[in-house]
Amino acid sequence: MANESNGTGLRITRSRSKWVNFLQRNSLTFFTVLAVLAGCGLGLGLKTLGHWTPRERMYLKFPGDIFLQMLKCLIVPLLVSSITSAIGALDLSLSKKIAARSIVYYFFTTLCAVVLGIALVSIVRPGDVDTFTQDDTMKVTKRNVLTADTLMDLIRNLFPPNIIQATTFQYKTVISLPPGVNETNPDGTKFPLEQYHIGSEWSQGTNVLGLVMFSVIMGAVIGKMGVQGKPLQDVFQVLSEGMMIITSWVIWLSPAGIFFLIAEKMLEIESFSNVFVTLGWYFMTVMMGLIIHGFGTIALIFFLTVRKLPYPYIAKMGQVLAAAFGTGSSSAIMPVTIGCLDDMGIDPRVTRFVIPVGATINMDGTALYEAVAALFIAQLRKVPLTFGHIVAVSITATAASIGAAGIPQAGLVTMIMVLDTVGLPAEDVSIILAVDWLLDRFRTTINVMCDSLGTIIVDKLSRNDLKDLAPHEPHELVELKSGENDDK
Repeated sequence: MANESNGTGLRITRSRSKWVNFLQRNSLTFFTVLAVLAGCGLGLGLKTLGHWTPRERMYLKFPGDIFLQMLKCLIVPLLVSSITSAIGALDLSLSKKIAARSIVYYFFTTLCAVVLGIALVSIVRPGDVDTFTQDDTMKVTKRNVLTADTLMDLIRNLFPPNIIQATTFQYKTVISLPPGVNETNPDGTKFPLEQYHIGSEWSQGTNVLGLVMFSVIMGAVIGKMGVQGKPLQDVFQVLSEGMMIITSWVIWLSPAGIFFLIAEKMLEIESFSNVFVTLGWYFMTVMMGLIIHGFGTIALIFFLTVRKLPYPYIAKMGQVLAAAFGTGSSSAIMPVTIGCLDDMGIDPRVTRFVIPVGATINMDGTALYEAVAALFIAQLRKVPLTFGHIVAVSITATAASIGAAGIPQAGLVTMIMVLDTVGLPAEDVSIILAVDWLLDRFRTTINVMCDSLGTIIVDKLSRNDLKDLAPHEPHELVELKSGENDDK
């Protein structure tokens, strides 16, 4: 009886331990969901008490504004340090061809994800509903500009004349009427836009593209310098790790910020039925994009290069994908990912190069989500976007995903960058916070899956280079079958 009692007690203790560990790993998600529900409840309760003036709403939103300002404060140091340290740490001594294949794969798949997201949100148009009052839909000031001017502004901002100025200002072309000329002629025709006076201005907002370009070049130079560049590489590496810690602290404050932001947004919203329908369509659009990208685009690239279907390998990575969904962090599960790929027979030299770089700069799911979210918010605010604006969103989403930290919900930081690109207010990020916590888990899973499949692709394409480096260590990719047992 004593043994049975001890066994029962041991099972209860283990069960409690599992629940404690589960709650510890998912505590941020739990508090985020609780903040969303509590914010909705407070907002709905206050709305039943009567009309709330903009100043009264401002008081309610004040803690949320502080949270958004903390996120904005992280943009420049996090972006510059993470990109510079990641590029500078590339071990080109292994093989420049292997490094080149990895970078090309990451850039191409991220670009595909952004284009797919833009195409889906433009087709589905989840934000085409009347959710906000008329006053709230006119926050963005329309300015006369040609698509060519927008595209040239993107190129100009890639090469800022002053890197310090790029942290706070970005270049914009301004088209205005010549002095003494009316927009509409006496005969009713409009004055041709091509004949407007062309000027320029430095508008407030971080020049993300310029900072990314500077960081990439600086990282490449540090890597090229070798031993001489090691001290500077250490500075950026330590700064990056420090910013990751600070970012995690701010993210842990997100439930409090989300609570007040959503409560205030409830007072602003005119039609609650439209909100739920709209967020449902937005959620479906992002999920559709993630599924098509992960199991369609990446699968097609895998098949064309490896000449095998990727789905048996995806099934083999079940533990990795489950861990990615549970933690919401691609960086935290790197050891699990590397171990799984080692079991598949991937060359350890490729795995230990491609996975850490991918966890830092390859965020396909984040890039897709940010492109969809920016255009979704523009649709909600009834802001017409030109082709140049869409191109700007695609480039900024690609660049911002490179600088996104591999920790839960770090996409909120880079999301603000993308909103600034098209002139949308940063506080509009609160519109999507209700479902962001769940989408974050799915896009992290897709990020990890793309990294893993990319490692197999690079390994396949680099067989000859690896044999030249170490001809005595040949290896073969494990042939996975549907009925294969996984003993590890």
